[in-house]
Amino acid sequence: MNYELFIAKRIIAGKEHKNSISSPIIKIAIVAISLGIIIMSISVSVSLGFKNKIREKIAGFKGHVQITNYDNNNSDVSTVPINLNQDFYPNFTTVSGIKKVQPYINKAGLIRTKNNFQGIVFKGVNKDYDFSFFEEFLVEGRLPNYDQPRNREILISKSVVDQLELKLNDTINVGFQVESSTGFKSRKPVVVGVFKTGFAEFDNSIIVGDLKEVQRINRWKDDEVGGFEILIDNFDELKEKGDEINMNISPTLQANTLLQTFWQLFDWLKLFDNNVWFILGIMILVAGINMITALLVLILERVQMIGILKSLGSKNTDIRRIFLYNASYLILKGLLWGNLIAFAILFIQKYFKIISLNPQTYNVSTVPVEFNFFYLFLLNVGTLFLCLVMLLIPSMIISKIQPSRAIKFD
Repeated sequence: MNYELFIAKRIIAGKEHKNSISSPIIKIAIVAISLGIIIMSISVSVSLGFKNKIREKIAGFKGHVQITNYDNNNSDVSTVPINLNQDFYPNFTTVSGIKKVQPYINKAGLIRTKNNFQGIVFKGVNKDYDFSFFEEFLVEGRLPNYDQPRNREILISKSVVDQLELKLNDTINVGFQVESSTGFKSRKPVVVGVFKTGFAEFDNSIIVGDLKEVQRINRWKDDEVGGFEILIDNFDELKEKGDEINMNISPTLQANTLLQTFWQLFDWLKLFDNNVWFILGIMILVAGINMITALLVLILERVQMIGILKSLGSKNTDIRRIFLYNASYLILKGLLWGNLIAFAILFIQKYFKIISLNPQTYNVSTVPVEFNFFYLFLLNVGTLFLCLVMLLIPSMIISKIQPSRAIKFD
């Protein structure tokens, strides 16, 4: 009996159906599986890319957690100083998972040129600051040199440079209002580096220079800073780490995470997850319906063979298994082609950045791609499993076929 089932499996899975009625239906089903996995893979990879890129950029400008004085009232500008000598600086030993603690001072200012002006926030940092983020997005020049008696060198964004018609090594005029008076203090920093992150909100406003320069403008002491940025190892633990940090700092200080400060932006990112789940559901449903159609056509096309196998004593479960094996082969074939095409598209976009975006709207200049092979593996396994589950019901039609009538079927 196993021999008859083997022959049946070869007939169903072999070349005999290439010129049959089921041939175009099978091709459509394979194409549907391929298109489904292509669209789902791209959706997942782009969604992860968006979330990770925006997280990295915000953390690069602001850190994962900011510790400030309560009197700052969540202002982006440092108005009330904090003593540099804190128990958590330079190493936050009471909370695990902390990668770095770095002091900063933010000072609002105005860049003036002969023909234009631009409001900015001067971010003062010290030589221990983690410049890896700005180094990644540096398009011209170099990082500031902190090994000199007085550091007037700054990093500035490409968008500000273009708007004010500046160039590398220009000395610019920046005015800062002094809180203790109605006048302005002027500084003349030198542009030594130009960065472009594509995050318009920050690119259009933030310049980076020496923390000591801002201390001089504010008339603060050497041990007074505006706040501390904290970088953590795992972004997924941000909320928990923020709560831990709050519990381990002075009551006069507050720790705000990026999730709290930029909640609107992260709510917007959550919409990507909803869209991805919707796309996954629709694509799997479409692929499943196409496979159901293909399986029903295969069964109807092999009614006589099913009747013969039953008359020879084959069980319904054995015959159903043959058709499900064949369906699995078709699904796997569609997944194979779909994955090859999806990886090619994603690879080209990741390394050649073919598709660009408006950074004013999306905060990135090109469509970001993030390969997560574990998620993509689950996507393939889930598609195969759900399609096979959907095929169990239509395969039950085999049990309704009667051998006496099926052998006469034409």
